[in-house]
Amino acid sequence: GYIIARMRRTPSSSLLRWRHSTTTTTTTTTASTANAAIGPYLDIDGLTNVAVERGVDLVHPGYGFLSESAPFAQSLLDSNITWVGPPPDVLHLFGDKIQARALAHRSDVPVVRGSGNLSSGEECLSVLKEGDVRLPAIMKAAYGGGGRGMRIVRDISQVTSSFDSCQREALTAFGRDEVFLEEFWEDTKHLEVQILADGQGGVVHLYERDCTVQHRHQKVIELAPARDIHPELRRRLVDCAVTLARGCAYKGAGTVEFLVRGDLEEADTEFVFMEVNPRVQVEHTVTEEATGIDIVQAQLLIAAGRSLDDLGLTQDNIRLRQHSLQARITMMPGKGEVLDAYKEPTGDGVRCDTAGWHTGFAPNQMYDPLVGKLICSAADGDDDDAPGGSFEKARHLMMRSLDDFRIEGVANNIDAVERILSHPQFMANRVNTSFLADNPELLDPSKGKKVQTATEHGTAKRLFSEEKITFELTPPMMGNILEVKKQAGDKVDVGEVIVVLSAMKIETEVVSPVRGVVTEVDCQA
Repeated sequence: GYIIARMRRTPSSSLLRWRHSTTTTTTTTTASTANAAIGPYLDIDGLTNVAVERGVDLVHPGYGFLSESAPFAQSLLDSNITWVGPPPDVLHLFGDKIQARALAHRSDVPVVRGSGNLSSGEECLSVLKEGDVRLPAIMKAAYGGGGRGMRIVRDISQVTSSFDSCQREALTAFGRDEVFLEEFWEDTKHLEVQILADGQGGVVHLYERDCTVQHRHQKVIELAPARDIHPELRRRLVDCAVTLARGCAYKGAGTVEFLVRGDLEEADTEFVFMEVNPRVQVEHTVTEEATGIDIVQAQLLIAAGRSLDDLGLTQDNIRLRQHSLQARITMMPGKGEVLDAYKEPTGDGVRCDTAGWHTGFAPNQMYDPLVGKLICSAADGDDDDAPGGSFEKARHLMMRSLDDFRIEGVANNIDAVERILSHPQFMANRVNTSFLADNPELLDPSKGKKVQTATEHGTAKRLFSEEKITFELTPPMMGNILEVKKQAGDKVDVGEVIVVLSAMKIETEVVSPVRGVVTEVDCQA
């Protein structure tokens, strides 16, 4: 739904005949509810048949599901249907994160230590014990992206359960369960470079985005460009991105992601390559506003055979025109399942990209929780004396727009975004990828700051009430039960996982808020 709405707003869409298919393809499956809901979107033969039967000229894969699938792209090309994206061999290259790391290494782009694809938690343990990768480490879906299918491991005891969970989530989200391991960099910023390539030798960058503010690897706030970045550090980042694209005859839009460790104001700050997302990303909109370039329009015209020169997209013509700030507005656990009221903000410098939500709409919680993206932009003016310049103006505009964004009946993260934007660390540009984990009260005020109570031995001591109560624990949202970890009669402590469920394409652990004994479990995997 979203990518169709996004394509309709691009100027070149008037050249296309729309055949948006909402037909569900027929699949045979005995999978879980979550997999059954997602299955039709991963059915390559079924989707190709629908495209052929309806006389489709091109397919824009959007993001998620088969957007990075080499077999899907090849299936369409074999049926004489244009694929709006990189060719299948490039999708295969970057879809396999191990091959992508090898290309980066050959291209002198820095990478962290990592493993090959792993088939089990035991194999993962072996890699760690042999010292090929050291803790802390991060497990990643080899054919994934978008922050799904990832688990950070800090202790050897977490390896097996984390691997199983990572593998399950990868299979649900991407249809493949291969997982690999990388050393995990702490205290980093997440920067990524937007690229466009025409498959005819032309490659340009549209500068960088700062996607550091994340929750469970899901981006929450994005900035374009990064604040206060040293020109030489920027040059090094964009050069690496362009080098990778040139090294594989890239075509279309793509994003090269990096972890940056150190101060952005320093020229020699260290960074490493993470991955290439060979598609348009959710956050492409913030770069569009910062540069004035319609990325989706460029995708469509490149797919139709135009070169970057034809489009006037040469590197010296690409400029940063303003500072843009984007917030992902998402559903959150709790409340109801139907929108009682819905109204988007409007105004100069305000862009709101959604998939047609409206009052009375009942979103399906088996899919992505994204409601839409709110993008607010501002340029420096000659009479601008405001501290922080265009970024601060964009931030103030975002705060006003969030106040005007009305979503009732379904729990959402608008209040959380407002707290993030008002936090002193965010305003001072002193955040890293653990910012939200270190400040859980920003997402949920009831959690508060983590406070350690000192004892005579210098360790934290948790105090418990002597009062005994019966406590009913219910999942925070509808979903598919993946694993029940506790049974009647089991003892549990605060924070122990009771149930693991899948909703909104993400696994969620339901934990006990109390110490006690399980008396009844009324669900099963």
